Amino acid sequence: MKKSVAAIASAIAISVAGAAYGDYPEKPISIVVPWPPGDLEDVLSRMIAEDLQETYGVAAAVVNKPGGGGGPFPGAIFVANAPADGYTIGSFVIAVPTIGHSIGIAELEPAKFDPLGIFLTYPFVLAASKDAPFSSMQELAEYARTNKVALGHFGAALAPTRTSFAYAKNAGFEWGSEAAFDMLDCNSLASGDADVVNTTLQLVLPCMDDIQFLASITDQRIPLIPDTPTLGELDESLNLALWNGLFVLKDTPEDAREKIIAVAKETVMSERAQKLAEDTGALVYWMDAEASEAQIEADIATLASIASILE
Repeated sequence: MKKSVAAIASAIAISVAGAAYGDYPEKPISIVVPWPPGDLEDVLSRMIAEDLQETYGVAAAVVNKPGGGGGPFPGAIFVANAPADGYTIGSFVIAVPTIGHSIGIAELEPAKFDPLGIFLTYPFVLAASKDAPFSSMQELAEYARTNKVALGHFGAALAPTRTSFAYAKNAGFEWGSEAAFDMLDCNSLASGDADVVNTTLQLVLPCMDDIQFLASITDQRIPLIPDTPTLGELDESLNLALWNGLFVLKDTPEDAREKIIAVAKETVMSERAQKLAEDTGALVYWMDAEASEAQIEADIATLASIASILE
């Protein structure tokens, strides 16, 4: 029986499409980081780009498009406007997939991205000077009910900051004052600019002997400070971490996804990536796409709970 012209055309189209997908990648790859160069997600994304280039023989590079962690997410918008072909990858912090599609940014509505994998948990901590009149979150809560305690953070809209606000609300105290800083390091506590800082461990590593850690805002304890509890241990409703992962548009071919994942997973588990984790207190790992999707759904629920606490 002779095949119809339409059937033959369809078979050819499928064959050509399959060959095209199988050839991925055949042109430069961009990993979009919505932050300035130099932070943990940028360094790790550059490692992944280097390994993509070495593995597949095409140019691969990080493109920095700063715009903050609470919106308007210019980096995510850039990825959303790119073709769904795997050549433009987003290296996104938690806010993009959890709230980016629900805060009135038309380019991100409805949800545009699928996770390939989560690979980094930032080592956010709440820290105070060694001579502070409290040495735990419980003691801080008791002290702050009758004394003013100033909190320094990186922005009121960021997940770690909102978690700090929610802890205070649940623990029955108010921060005496709170303010955003461009940098929160050893000098921030030594100068008295803040009594408690919500910062990353790597920024205060040089003065670890002069400060005390009250809690970490991570979903597991940080290996460099194993005796410091997470906020989620102290208050189950606040089990949240600031993480970063790789994302692609929903229509991205499976072959492209698999090839990106294969390299990225190997990169983050490499000796050089794990050395970065050891040196900074960051948690560097690979969470697969399915587990990442479940993590996003859980975090959406937790962020909604935090929002209701803060109403």
